Amino acid sequence: MTLARRLGSLLAASLLLLALVAPPGPAARASAVPAITETWIGPRTLDLSWHSANVDQTVQVRLLLPADWTRSTRETWPVVFALQGGRDDYTSWTRETDIEGLAARYDVMVVMPSGGDNGSYTDWWNGGDGGVPKWETFHTVELIDVLDRYRAGTRRAVMGASSGGQGAMAYAGRHPGMFDYAASFSGSTHLTMGGMQAFLMFINLIGSGLDAFRIFGVPGLDDANWRAHDPYHLAPNLRGVGLYVSSGTTGLNGPYTPPGGQWRLTQLSEILIGQMNHSFVARLGELGIPVTTHIYGNGWHAWPEWIPEMQKAWPLMMDALDAERTAA
Repeated sequence: MTLARRLGSLLAASLLLLALVAPPGPAARASAVPAITETWIGPRTLDLSWHSANVDQTVQVRLLLPADWTRSTRETWPVVFALQGGRDDYTSWTRETDIEGLAARYDVMVVMPSGGDNGSYTDWWNGGDGGVPKWETFHTVELIDVLDRYRAGTRRAVMGASSGGQGAMAYAGRHPGMFDYAASFSGSTHLTMGGMQAFLMFINLIGSGLDAFRIFGVPGLDDANWRAHDPYHLAPNLRGVGLYVSSGTTGLNGPYTPPGGQWRLTQLSEILIGQMNHSFVARLGELGIPVTTHIYGNGWHAWPEWIPEMQKAWPLMMDALDAERTAA
C-alpha cells in the first residue's frame, strides 16, 4: 500500500465526520476597490494595501517597479506574479529570496500579493453557496484592475512555491490567455489523485480548522469542484503556456538543506507532492504539451530548495515575456 493510500485511509473517516459540521459560508460581497494606501519601502519597492470586498479583509501587495517607472508614464511593462505559500504572506519572496536582484536585471514589474493564510487560490466553495473569500477573483480580476493604475502590461508570468505553485498552474489553466508562463515549485498539481484530497484536507485542517471543507468542498461529494481547480484536469488549457515544474520526491535532507537543519514531519509532504508532479508531468506528456521539469530526489519542502528552482525558471519566464535586459 502506498504512503498516499495509507494517509488517505487514516484521514478519510475523520474528515468526513468533520464535514458534517462544517459552518456555512458568509454571503457574497461587492468587488469595488476603495482607496489604496501606498508605502514606499525602497526606491523601487512599493507596498499597497486596501480593504478587498472579495476576501473581506485588508490585503497587501508588494510591487517591484522597473528602474524607469514613473506614475505618469504611458509605457507599460511585462509582469511576474509571485504567489506566496500557505501560512506565509506577501513579503515571503523578498524575505527569503533575492527576487529584487533578479528583477533588477530585466525591464519587468514583479507583483507579490496576499494569498491568505491558506486561501488555496480559489473562490471558496462554501457548501456550494459561494461567497467570500474569493481569492481567485481577487487575484485575476480585482488585482489586475488595480495594477492597470501602475502601468502593468498584458504580458504576464506567474510562479509560486508550495500552495502558490498550485495556484500558478491552476490560474494559468483556468484563465487561458492570461499568463504566458507558469512555474510551480513543490506545488500540488494533481489534487484529485488517489489519497491526495485527504492529504490536502489534513493540511488545511491544521491551519484552518473546519474551514478546510469550505475551500474546495467535501471529497467524494464535491469532486466536480475539486477537478475544476485541479491542474491535472486543467492540463489541456495549458497548451501554448511556457511551463516549469519542480519538486522533490523523498522529503529527506538534500543538497540545499541548511547545515544542522532539523528534519520535521512536515517534510513528508514532499513525498506526496512528488507523486502529484510525476502524474501531472506525465499528463502533459500525453497531451504533447512541452514542460521544463526538475523532479529531484532528496530535498525539503522549504525555501532552500525553491530558490535555485526560481533562479532556473527566471530566464525562461523573461524570454516568454520578451523582457529586455537592463544595465543593472
